[in-house]
Amino acid sequence: MRNMRRLAAIGVLSVVMVAGFGTTPGMAQSRAHVYLLRGLMNIFSLGMDTLAEKIQHRGIYATVHNYSEWQSLADHAAAAYHAGTEGPIIIIGHSLGADAVMTMTQALNRDGIPVALVIPFDGTGSYVTPKNVACVLNLTQRNYAYMRSGAGFHGKLTNVNVSGDSGIDHFTIDKSPRLQTQALNSVLQTAKSGACRPGGGNSAAAEPKEQSATPGGRAAAPRHQGLTRTPGIGRILSG
Repeated sequence: MRNMRRLAAIGVLSVVMVAGFGTTPGMAQSRAHVYLLRGLMNIFSLGMDTLAEKIQHRGIYATVHNYSEWQSLADHAAAAYHAGTEGPIIIIGHSLGADAVMTMTQALNRDGIPVALVIPFDGTGSYVTPKNVACVLNLTQRNYAYMRSGAGFHGKLTNVNVSGDSGIDHFTIDKSPRLQTQALNSVLQTAKSGACRPGGGNSAAAEPKEQSATPGGRAAAPRHQGLTRTPGIGRILSG
């Protein structure tokens, strides 16, 4: 009788493990990964390091890289997603790192990899958002560096213009406590509550929302469709 009870207990434990209520060392477990990309020379975007520490303090995996690594990071993210060890994927960057964020999402789109959230801090140009992205929070102090909806994009896209805030410029935008809090809240909502996950019921955005971060902020930039970045800071062509 005792042996039968022991066997029954082992059987129940096995069912629990298979059902996903427990894991063994050999079982992969998916986790959110926040990639943060610094800008030029790896010294002007230390706000990415501060934000990464805040994210890690909340129990979410975050790594900081130079913008030039975007291709190898995209390859890693794609492999980890296919292996079931990574997701949702969140990408944040400042300056040239913000540009690389958009380039990285486009590369992942070509591989069919969903990206839950991207947060560019003051990129140097305007980019089209591919369809694999669920949410974009673009923080900029440039009137021309707005993100736009690309073909097939049905996520949530918000451009926040902080050019009316005299205390924020290109070299301080990534370190702004207020904007870091806004970014952190978006990361937490995405990683823990399931918000901003592709196919997770995001509201469609035929046109991106444009917000001024201060009541006296400058008017929103004019709308242009099909914007793409061209070489050189601030040069934009309308396709």
